[in-house]
Amino acid sequence: MNQKWEAAIDSLSEVTVTSHPNNEPVTIAGGHDRLRCIGVGTDAAVFQHLDVPQFAFKVYAEEKADKIKIEEEVYSMIGDSPYFSTCYAANDTFLVLSYEEGITLFDCILQGVHIPWQVVEDVEAARDYVREKGLNPRDIHLKNILMKDGRAKIIDVSEYVLPGNDFRWEHLKKGYEDYYQLIDGKAVPFWLVETVRKWYNQWNSSYEEFMKIVLKFTSFR
Repeated sequence: MNQKWEAAIDSLSEVTVTSHPNNEPVTIAGGHDRLRCIGVGTDAAVFQHLDVPQFAFKVYAEEKADKIKIEEEVYSMIGDSPYFSTCYAANDTFLVLSYEEGITLFDCILQGVHIPWQVVEDVEAARDYVREKGLNPRDIHLKNILMKDGRAKIIDVSEYVLPGNDFRWEHLKKGYEDYYQLIDGKAVPFWLVETVRKWYNQWNSSYEEFMKIVLKFTSFR
């Protein structure tokens, strides 16, 4: 693909992304009227430029910029796959990715949008695929999975070079199997989803004990 994405460089230079401790989302300062923020993570924010909407620009916090090269290399190893974005370029500040339509599973929970079992199967297939490429699929959570037409695409691969299993996906899958029917089709309040997210990030016991606390705290039981 040609360098059409370079039309966004000047606008992106007006944005500053800052990370925070305790796995909290980044904050954004500045902006431009041609940019639209389409995602916020713990290391970076993602923007779409109205003049080149086919691209997504993942702008990293300065203190996390060392991850840019790593993520570019991961995308190179993944290659062409229906389960992941395409990485077109990278510089010292951001990655240039293909823009992917869809809704995150996080927003599905907030809006009561049904998540079919096919999404779970797609994530399982994506994990198998990257393992075949010598990578370690981890840090897969509700905000990193897009759903479009009942199919899944994973939009963050930055931790696939790290060792170990964080069990995030395994716990999500088990939660889907055991409890999703309790909230399927129901819009869950943002404050509740955020509370559960923060609890999970601080939890150091078993999944079963965690779910006991969640079910005790909520009315979904």
